[in-house]
Amino acid sequence: MQRDTNLGLIDAYLTYLRVEKGLAPLTCDAYRRDLLQFAEFLEQQNGRLDSASHEQVAAFIQHLQAHQAQARSRARKLSCLRGLYRWLLLDSRIAHDPTIHIESPGGWKVLPKSLSKDEALEMVERSRGGEQEASTPARLRDAAMIELLYGSGVRVSELVGLNVADVALEQGQLLVRGKGDKERIVPLSQPATQALLAYLQQGRPAFAARQKRPVRQVFLGAHGRSLSRQMVWTLVKRLDHRASPHMLRHSCATHMVENGADLRTVQTLLGHADISTTQVYTHLALGRLKAVHRAHHPRGRQRLPESV
Repeated sequence: MQRDTNLGLIDAYLTYLRVEKGLAPLTCDAYRRDLLQFAEFLEQQNGRLDSASHEQVAAFIQHLQAHQAQARSRARKLSCLRGLYRWLLLDSRIAHDPTIHIESPGGWKVLPKSLSKDEALEMVERSRGGEQEASTPARLRDAAMIELLYGSGVRVSELVGLNVADVALEQGQLLVRGKGDKERIVPLSQPATQALLAYLQQGRPAFAARQKRPVRQVFLGAHGRSLSRQMVWTLVKRLDHRASPHMLRHSCATHMVENGADLRTVQTLLGHADISTTQVYTHLALGRLKAVHRAHHPRGRQRLPESV
């Protein structure tokens, strides 16, 4: 009985996430796994999701810790439960939210890894290749992709899903479809515009000619088909074994914040639904903030006495 009720609630919640929130199937699958794990934990105590107590949620988090689950994994599962119980509360299926006042496990907000400015620029240069190969279709494509990943901070899924119709070079912008098919306008830097123009005019036609039917995607592989995320990941690794497409996205945001960009602007560029996701970059500006404070505040330049 408990199992059927729990499965029904999980299915209803995931339907809500897909239909109302536009969450991707893979995201919903991850939520389902987390919710089923908690449901199984409750069922061992003859419990149900819609009657879980604060103590049971806390015990579940402690259970995960006892079984060596990392803090980030525990925090993700707790966040998933919070979403479920907010929905149950708003839908009047429960009277109290059992996740309130449960602290998120430490280490949830992992500081993103990024390249230094010099490392990122060196990677951009390497993507172009030498003088003899710089004009080949593959090099023109690779250079355009790296310029977009670093210059515009797009996700790798957004990059491979980009269609020719989404490119507006005269306006210097792209129409990008992010998580949940949410659209946003992403600006192009001058180098990115030039690299993309060169690829579209001199590189892409050579790839597209290998397919009998027209292909909508901007970035194509050797056989004229759209690239996969794994192909882009392999390219990035070939240019710098430490890097990844996501690291280039983080590097874009990091370098913007370091140069004084406000979080709302970075949030809009990256397509974060919640500003709290973007706030992880605030630590990156701390060094710059301290330097500005020391340089411009009347008390910033004064030192404390050696001893009191």
